[in-house]
Amino acid sequence: MKYKFKLSSLDCAGCALEIEKKLNENDEIDYASVNFSKLMITVTTKTQNPKKLVSDIVKKVEPESKVMDLNESYENKGKFKFHIIRLLVGIIFMIIGMCQKGILSKVFIVLSYVTLLYRTFTNAIKLLFKSKTVNENMLVTISCVGAYLTGNTHEGLMVIILYEIGKILEEVAVNNSRRSISDLMDIKPEVANLKKGDEILTVDPKDVKIGDVIIVKKGDEIPLDGIIIKGSSKLNTAALTGESDLKSVNKGDKVLSGSINTLSVIEIKVESLYEDSTVSKILELTENASDRKAKCENFVSKAAKVYTPIIMILALLIAFILPLFGLSFKVSIYRALVFLVVSCPCAIAISVPLGYFSGIGKASKEGILVKGSDYLELLSSVNKIVFDKTGTITTGISNDYKLEILDDKYKEKDIINYYVKGEALSNHPLAKSVLNVFNKKVSTKDVLNYKETAGKGISYEIDGKKIKIGSSSFVNASDKDSYIYLKIDGKVAAKLKLIDDIKKDSISAILELKKQNIKTFMFTGDKKKSAEAVAKKTGVDEVFYEMLPDDKYKKLDKIIKENDKKTAFVGDGINDAPSLALSDVGISMGMRGSASAIEASDVVIMNDSLSKIPEAIKISKFTKKIIKQNLIFAIGVKVLVLVLGAIGVANMWQAVFADTGVTLLTILNTTRILRKR
Repeated sequence: MKYKFKLSSLDCAGCALEIEKKLNENDEIDYASVNFSKLMITVTTKTQNPKKLVSDIVKKVEPESKVMDLNESYENKGKFKFHIIRLLVGIIFMIIGMCQKGILSKVFIVLSYVTLLYRTFTNAIKLLFKSKTVNENMLVTISCVGAYLTGNTHEGLMVIILYEIGKILEEVAVNNSRRSISDLMDIKPEVANLKKGDEILTVDPKDVKIGDVIIVKKGDEIPLDGIIIKGSSKLNTAALTGESDLKSVNKGDKVLSGSINTLSVIEIKVESLYEDSTVSKILELTENASDRKAKCENFVSKAAKVYTPIIMILALLIAFILPLFGLSFKVSIYRALVFLVVSCPCAIAISVPLGYFSGIGKASKEGILVKGSDYLELLSSVNKIVFDKTGTITTGISNDYKLEILDDKYKEKDIINYYVKGEALSNHPLAKSVLNVFNKKVSTKDVLNYKETAGKGISYEIDGKKIKIGSSSFVNASDKDSYIYLKIDGKVAAKLKLIDDIKKDSISAILELKKQNIKTFMFTGDKKKSAEAVAKKTGVDEVFYEMLPDDKYKKLDKIIKENDKKTAFVGDGINDAPSLALSDVGISMGMRGSASAIEASDVVIMNDSLSKIPEAIKISKFTKKIIKQNLIFAIGVKVLVLVLGAIGVANMWQAVFADTGVTLLTILNTTRILRKR
């Protein structure tokens, strides 16, 4: 079983990595992931009491952290105020001690040390005894106590003061970043106005059933997917699609949860339960994104396991080897202490997961759902994109048609009826287009022996007649054009051409991809002439036509193998699912895409707009750039101060900046992802 829990009072990214490590080492847990950015733990386990199991492990790593159910709330303002008061009291004790002489001075200095080191020391000791490991709390504790013992009393105090101030500021910065990310994705509806006769009840959206009628007032959020049965309005769908333009809706139109009603009251007949609604699926996809970690995240996680022990060994070597070269033991100890302070891994540990989650949050705000940080990372390396044509580059919805009747014994209404009867049972985009252009609903009870051949057509029997609908090759027609043929009892009776419009932003999207040096391909089952016309109009680099689903899969496989970087595939239909799964990054259309296509994809475009694809790649590259900047800056400053500390140039003041100061700067730099235009 899969379980999710919230965490409280966790501000150390290194501790989050350690918690994840300890959880995965437990024999009762099959899989565990800790999302530091959202303070969430995901575990897969068969144990009867997963919360207790997780809580016991968390307490061994971070004693102050509490494991909670998702519906639990936690208020830690009191603890935060306590630490601020403790810091101020410690500073007062230090000032008094500096102003006094003799034994009184020493007493107040010791009191200052005890007060200021309380949190750091207790956390270090609890961790040491409960899990037999050390973290940055132990490194800072050793450094400060060592400074006191070597006569650098005031410097040791300043180290812990600056460290505590840094931790408080870090907590504020991290919480603000978390809040910013949460605000980007805060689309969860709180209530639904359920209509019961003449009465309107305010209920939890989870309590609403399929077929119920809900009232959505002006300014309210639509809580559940459904059909408008009364009224008309304009909807703000920015939370779902990232688009600021209002969408006009009328009676009979389908509306999605998460949209905001901006104009007038509408009544909606609910078509899906809350757990199956659009907003619920978006939230689930976003929350689960943390389970898929980028290579960079995995590297940091693995490195963190051995980092602190190595640092401890190196510090000991500095302390005991330098005296062999003529330095005093006191000086070598001091340099080792500086080494310990600067070595705290927080800046490195926090910048990567917070960076990727900020990128996922930003993409979500733009109507782009990325299912994991590994896919966000892969997007930055994409240099080839393969597009399916119908429903992807084109609208997939035909509003006009050309019908030619080839057998005079059939009337137009009969021909249309045969087309509609057959296509009504298919989920293919072309079938949906046929139903749309004829705008006709029919009963399929009299349809017998229905069979669909993927990529070719359908066959069925009705009133003793054998019907085939599909491509020219499927019905054995003499001409080889892009019509949909109708064959009745072995004779071609009609052919239908759908006029499928190109999406309004397809041309600009493909142009933008070219500017990003990305090569584009188009796959289609259409004939050569029709396919090349669309490719020429949109600017696609290469087009492949008359392709069956299996042909698309094989050709995509070849393109992937020939590519030195990453290949993305963009599709919307059930027949695209294998290609979406095969590609390095599968991108599906969220509004008109099939459930199987969305399931098989790694990225979902909520408004089906192709312009979101170059936008997603831009977000990916910018996120990777910020993370790279953070890592180079953090590692560079730390290495510099480590070297300077080892040779006696840097002191503890610089060491504190190289730790806490760098951490704060990386957090602030990461927030640029959320603010990017």
